[in-house]
Amino acid sequence: MSELLTGAWLDSLTTDPYLRLGAIVAGAVVLALLARLVLVPLLRRLARRTSSDIDDQLVDLLGPAIFRTVILQGVNVAVSDFVLDPRVDRIVVAITVTLMVLIWGQVFLRGGNLFFGRLSENADRTNWIQPQTLPLVRFVLKVLLFAVMSYLIMSAWRINLTSWLASAGVVGIAVGFAAKDTLANFFSGVFILADAPYRVGQYIIIDGDTRGVVTEIGMRSTRLLTRDNVEVTVPNAVIGNAKIVNESSGPSQHMRVRVDVSVAYGSDVDRVREVLGACTVGLENGADDQPGVVRFSAMGASGLDFQVLVWVKHPVYRGRLIDELNTRVYKALAAAGIEIPFPQRDLHIRSWPAGEQGLSRPDA
Repeated sequence: MSELLTGAWLDSLTTDPYLRLGAIVAGAVVLALLARLVLVPLLRRLARRTSSDIDDQLVDLLGPAIFRTVILQGVNVAVSDFVLDPRVDRIVVAITVTLMVLIWGQVFLRGGNLFFGRLSENADRTNWIQPQTLPLVRFVLKVLLFAVMSYLIMSAWRINLTSWLASAGVVGIAVGFAAKDTLANFFSGVFILADAPYRVGQYIIIDGDTRGVVTEIGMRSTRLLTRDNVEVTVPNAVIGNAKIVNESSGPSQHMRVRVDVSVAYGSDVDRVREVLGACTVGLENGADDQPGVVRFSAMGASGLDFQVLVWVKHPVYRGRLIDELNTRVYKALAAAGIEIPFPQRDLHIRSWPAGEQGLSRPDA
């Protein structure tokens, strides 16, 4: 654009510095108006052809930014052509570049917030961004933009970045040692967000101990709400090194639970299977579209071992379903006359010491 504003046409038009200054500023205003009246409507017309409205909002952000950028660039060119003092020229260039960096930094920030906010509204299509993790994503965006904008502004003012980077390195090491736990939680939260082992609203078990529904994934910690209505806050660094069982990550909310049942030796296996199968029908918290299964799993030390496997509607009802199923199984076996054995051991005595006080031989 500099050649367009200060080309041969301007030299042939006038050599008066003030007229040249006015011509350059006027040319910049004309170009800015053309961008607003021609380019922006063209972009808006193209954006209307899509089904999404996010591109329309992005065009609304670009319009004022393009207009102001052209004006600032025109001022920059005009001052460079008019002012002979290089120090004044450097200051004006630094000011205009700083303003343009701030303008476009705001555009990228608002556009990024708009884009990620729209992604969070379609959380079922994206694994790495959810409504509750949106603040973390926006925070990372702000940090990155701040770093890039700071670098560009310092470069425009010709500030020596070497000493700043060295100082930042020393400060970073000190802060890293002082806040290593906080940083570990933060980066673990970023990795959890990227890997998406769980989402807000899902039931998870951490290290086989803590179980609950995820209510929030924050920058420092993840919050779970247990069945006792107790909120548990787990640092992200702990979760990053823990074994996580996600009970809600399947294609549906259904999950299968298992109840172990043992009956006495000599019981009719087919009859036991029939009685246990009837217990799986019509459960209050069971999934009606997925029938239960009865398996003869082993011949144990004290009895015949069976497994009753049923599907629960939602992991939150797991405890209720197990209670209902155990109650049904106990009553059904008792009504059918099928014995539930106690743990037992057979003791075989090979010899009996003679003359023991208070004891007699079994065959005496």
